[in-house]
Amino acid sequence: MGKQWKICVLPGDGIGPEVTRQAVKVYQTVADYYRIPAELDEALIGGAALEKEGMPLPMSTLNRCRAADAILLGAVGDPKWDDQSLAMRPESGLSALRAKMGLYANLRPAVSFPALEDVTPLPRSGGFDLIVVRELSGGLYFGDKGIREEDGTRSAYDVESYSEKEIERIARYAFQVASQRRCDLVSIDKASMLESSRLWREVVERIAPQYPQVSLRHLYADHAAMELVRNPKQFDVILTSNLFGDLLSEEAAALTGSVGLAPSASLGYTAIGIYEAVHGSAPLLAGRDVANPVGAILSVAMMLRYTYSLEMASKAVEWSVMETLKRYRTADIASPQFSPVGTEEMGNQVVEQLKKILPSVIPEPSAGAQENPGAKML
Repeated sequence: MGKQWKICVLPGDGIGPEVTRQAVKVYQTVADYYRIPAELDEALIGGAALEKEGMPLPMSTLNRCRAADAILLGAVGDPKWDDQSLAMRPESGLSALRAKMGLYANLRPAVSFPALEDVTPLPRSGGFDLIVVRELSGGLYFGDKGIREEDGTRSAYDVESYSEKEIERIARYAFQVASQRRCDLVSIDKASMLESSRLWREVVERIAPQYPQVSLRHLYADHAAMELVRNPKQFDVILTSNLFGDLLSEEAAALTGSVGLAPSASLGYTAIGIYEAVHGSAPLLAGRDVANPVGAILSVAMMLRYTYSLEMASKAVEWSVMETLKRYRTADIASPQFSPVGTEEMGNQVVEQLKKILPSVIPEPSAGAQENPGAKML
C-alpha cells in the first residue's frame, strides 16, 4: 500500500521506558503482520527532558510528535523535580503536549478481566465494560491559579472555568462514542455546588436531542464515585470534566484489579493522538523488571483502533492480553496460584499470543492510517 507507520515514542520517566518497550514490541508485531514498515522516532519528555534539555517539553520533541501518525507515551514524573515550579515540573510537559497537539478528549476504558476475578476488589460484579470520556484541555487544571499574601497569611487559589464551546465539543465526542457502544451516557458534574457544572449540565442537555438513540442521565461526582464501587456494570460511557475524569477513571481502573492494566487515548480533531497507560511513573519500581506493561500494551490496541482504524487488529491485541492473563501475572496482580513474572516476560508472552491470534482473525494484511472516525462527527 506504500504507507509507512510512524510513531513518536516518548518513554519518559520511572517505569515509562520499561513498559513502553513492551508496547513497542506489540506494535511492531502488528506492523510486521501487515507488512507495513514502522518507523519509531524516540524523543524526550518530562523529567528526562528536564535533565538533558532544561525543559519538560523541548521544541524538538513537539516537532517530532507533530510529524508522527501517533504518539506512544510511557510516564512522566520523578520526586527529584517536586520542588520545581508548576511550569517546570515533568507533568507540565505532558499537559503542554496535549494542548499544543489540540487534544481535548481523553478516553479511558475500564474492562473487567474474567481471569483476574480472584484479585479484583469486586469479584462478584458480574463483569463491566465502561469508558470514561474526560475533557482534557480546560477546567481546574488550566484555569487561573496563584498564591496571594495578605496580612502575613498566604492563600492559594485554582479557578475552574469552562466555555460553552469546550463543553459542547467534548459532549458531542461522548455522545458519538456512546452511539457506537451501548447507547447509554452518564454525565458527571457537581451542579449542586459549582457554577461551571451548572453550565456543563445545561450544554449537555442542549446537545442530547441531536443523539436520540443515546439515553442520558446525570450524576453528581460524589454519587458517581459511590455507584462505581457499588455497581460498575451499570455504566457504559461516562462524560465528565478534567478533574472529575482524572479521579473517577483512576477509581474505575483500580476496579479491574490494578491501575497497571488501564490504557488511555488523548484525541482531538485528527487521527493523531497520545496513547499511554493510566499509571504514573512509579519511580520506586523503575529498573526492577516488575512493572505491569498491560496498560501500555492496551494503549497500542487503542492506537490501532483510533489512529489506524484497525478494529480487528485492536481486538487481537486485547484478546492476546486476556489469554496471557490466564497463565501469567505481574507482581501487582499476583495471587497464591501464580508466581509473578517480570515486565519483559509479560510483554513476550503477549507477543506470542498475538502471533497466534492475528492470522485467525485477519486472513489478509490490508490496512492504512485513516482520519479518526469519531472526529468526523465533531
